[in-house]
Amino acid sequence: MSHTRSVLLLGFGYVAKVTARLLLAEGFSVVGTARSLAKAENMRHCGVGPVIAPAAADLRKLMASATHILVSIPPGEAGDPVLAALGGDVDLSHLEWLGYLSTTGVYGDAKGGWVDEDTPADPTELRSKRRLEAERSWQALSAKTCIFRLSGIYGPGRSALDRVQAGTARRIVKPGQAFSRIHVDDIAAALMASLARPDIEGPFNLADDAPTPQADVVAYAAKLLGVTPPPLEESETAEMSAMMRSFFSASRRVSSEHTRAALGWELKYPTYREGLKAIYDASI
Repeated sequence: MSHTRSVLLLGFGYVAKVTARLLLAEGFSVVGTARSLAKAENMRHCGVGPVIAPAAADLRKLMASATHILVSIPPGEAGDPVLAALGGDVDLSHLEWLGYLSTTGVYGDAKGGWVDEDTPADPTELRSKRRLEAERSWQALSAKTCIFRLSGIYGPGRSALDRVQAGTARRIVKPGQAFSRIHVDDIAAALMASLARPDIEGPFNLADDAPTPQADVVAYAAKLLGVTPPPLEESETAEMSAMMRSFFSASRRVSSEHTRAALGWELKYPTYREGLKAIYDASI
């Protein structure tokens, strides 16, 4: 096996972009797949070598030449798009690590209770069922697959602060409802911790210490910005898209204690307050 450490990013979204910076700083060679010239140019700007819409044969070559792979492309109606393109014809026995970004939605509705890494998956939403199926497919393909179940992701450019400033923030209230969330920098740090200790098996929950009603987070963002928060809306009567309503159909508080103990991973932003305050401070 080559001693060159090379990472293939299957997908270059919000999390992969932040993680790429850490990988490059650690001396990894990083390439990634892109679906457009604009995304490819963004990747080059970040120091990542882009490969635009690779055919199945080229994708197999990319995977064969990588020592590490991070998968952040979500499944669709036809299942995982990467595995569908490959048709199952791929040998990943050489890999040192494969990270798959999933969702805590696979735990289903805990009715406000806590779930942890030992909680059996029991997804209720179709998109979460697809995630669980994709998790299992990647695990079947490579024994080095590490599953990361992410809570609600936020960070610079993608937070309650941005929605308040854009005038799109809402404060929807459902009794007993709480959401877990995680700052993108903490996600990237957890991925790097796992990559450094690839023999530690997951699944890994990535969540902070403060599951909180959505309305409280928006109110805090408005306070930081010195503006009046949007009015409260009852979930039963509020107009919502089908996607948004699905988020309010389940409630769970996610623990990541086992993950932190196993990986030696510490939260930079233990609650949304520290995370939003850091984003705000960096913007002024």
